[in-house]
Amino acid sequence: MIESQRLTVTEMKCGGCETNIIEKLKAISGVISVTASAKNNEINIEYNNELININTIKATILSAGFGV
Repeated sequence: MIESQRLTVTEMKCGGCETNIIEKLKAISGVISVTASAKNNEINIEYNNELININTIKATILSAGFGV
């Protein structure tokens, strides 16, 4: 089933941070789309929850050096 989440992500400072987090998340099987906003400190992610869960998404964000 397709699910959408909006997550608050800290430590995003610029467009480079946005690109970094988008690339890391899009590399995960099951992620359909990701947008990031350093200005709003948030990401919007759409994913197939039969292939990936929110805990894996959060762990990926944390391992990339951002807070969630």
